[in-house]
This record gives sequence, C-alpha cells and structure tokens, in this order.
Amino acid sequence: MSTCRLYLITPPAFEPQAFAETLKVALGAGDVACLQLRLKGASDDEIRRSAALLTPIAHAHDVALVLNDRPDLAAELGCDGVHVGQDDVSYAEARRLVGPDRIVGVTCHNSRHLAMEAGEAGADYVAFGAFFPTHTKAVQYQAGIELLSWWSELMEIPCVAIGGITVANCDSLIRAGADFLAVASGVWEYPEGPAAAVKAFNARFGQNGKQPG
Repeated sequence: MSTCRLYLITPPAFEPQAFAETLKVALGAGDVACLQLRLKGASDDEIRRSAALLTPIAHAHDVALVLNDRPDLAAELGCDGVHVGQDDVSYAEARRLVGPDRIVGVTCHNSRHLAMEAGEAGADYVAFGAFFPTHTKAVQYQAGIELLSWWSELMEIPCVAIGGITVANCDSLIRAGADFLAVASGVWEYPEGPAAAVKAFNARFGQNGKQPG
C-alpha cells in the first residue's frame, strides 16, 4: 500500500495569471498527486483559458490535471481526467466521453452503496465526504472516518477524502486509510502560504502514512 498523497482543488474562483504563479510555487514545495480544476459557474471559455494555462504547470511537476464535472471539456482540452458528482453525468457517460485511458473519479458522499457501484463500474477512484465543515461548498453529506477504513480494507480502488481538510485535522483520515486528501482552502488559505501548506501536509503523510508493501 502506498503513502497518502495530496489532491489539490483549485479555489472556486481565481484570476488565471495570478493563480498560475501561486500554483507554481505550491507544486514546487512538495509531492502533489493531482490538481482538480473546479470552476463552478464559469463559462466554457473561462474553463478553457484556465486549463490551457494550468495544465502545463501541473505536468511540469508530474501532477495530473482533472477537470470537475465536464467530461466533454476534459476530452476536448486533453485533461488527464474528470471528476463527476452524483448530479453530473453518469460514470458510464463520463467514461464514454473521455475514453479508456483517462482518469474518471466519482463522488460517493457518505454512501457505501454508491462507492461499490462506482468501483464495480470501473471508476479510477471514489471520493467520500465531507469529513469536516467547509466553506468551499454547502455540506449536504457528513461522512464518518470509519468509511475510509471499511473501503481501504475491502477494495483496491483508491479513495479520496474531501471536505474541510486541513493540516490540523488530517491525521485521523490518513490513519484510517485515505489514499488521497482533497484540499482547497486548507492549502490556498493556509496562514503561512500554499507552499508551506504543501510541505506541512507531506510531513503529516510521512508521520502517519501507510508503509509500502
């Protein structure tokens, strides 16, 4: 089993040029597995411009860029994958649009049933949450930490923990078996800055991580 890794989510709105510079510094500070471009309410052209700017930065740091909600645009823009929620297109439709070789992750809230369905359908990862209160989005579902333990003992498919995760509260999620921690404001609004947050999360992974083997 591998060590837990960081799955960054972009702020809900940003000025692309300024954020590109912030992202370079953050990704240069330590290991990051994935960057999810999440721009709710943005126009297709705004998403295109942001993806064109951020994808090369992510790839320069060996970070996969996953687009939220929009498998059609993910395919068009050559993103590494797409993340779909339960209210977005189905896993099957997302897979049809992006093809067999790109990442498709699925939000499963706090539901074992939804996670099993997604895993059996072929999802590359399942996402559980929210584990903590968050101001990034309204919390409709509260997930318990035991969900991560159950999944990691049962399934090979990676699981992502999401929802209000910070350096201060992440240890229990790592120990419970989360493969990735999805973090937005916990990095971008970290008091010492995003680079310090990336370093701090990686230090927590090292202290609480599952041993390879």
